[in-house]
Amino acid sequence: MASKLFFLSIMCLALGAISPAAEAAVSCGQVVNNLTPCVSYVVYGGSIVPEQCCNGIRNLNGMAQNTPDRQNVCNCIKNAVSSSGFSFSNFNLNLAAGLPQKCGVNIPYQISPNTDCRRVR
Repeated sequence: MASKLFFLSIMCLALGAISPAAEAAVSCGQVVNNLTPCVSYVVYGGSIVPEQCCNGIRNLNGMAQNTPDRQNVCNCIKNAVSSSGFSFSNFNLNLAAGLPQKCGVNIPYQISPNTDCRRVR
């Protein structure tokens, strides 16, 4: 469970931008459902990212097309990670940070737990 939470917070940073302009339509349940197939890769690594993981990343990226949705994705993931109580290694962080590129999803910012989602555009 802690691994899922870790991955979700990292992916939030990959998809997050914050603006209070409108109400978010993407729910935390949708975030979890789309990113769960990536957990084993982020925890254990491997030479190939599971296709279901990449499909989830593409789907979530497509769903979060406005700033309120990206804000909600980011907040869901950050809240999950901060409440997990689990320590994450650089190995896990690097795997999560590399997922968008490995899945062919272009994002214009660094995926890191230190990223300020309010500044991501």
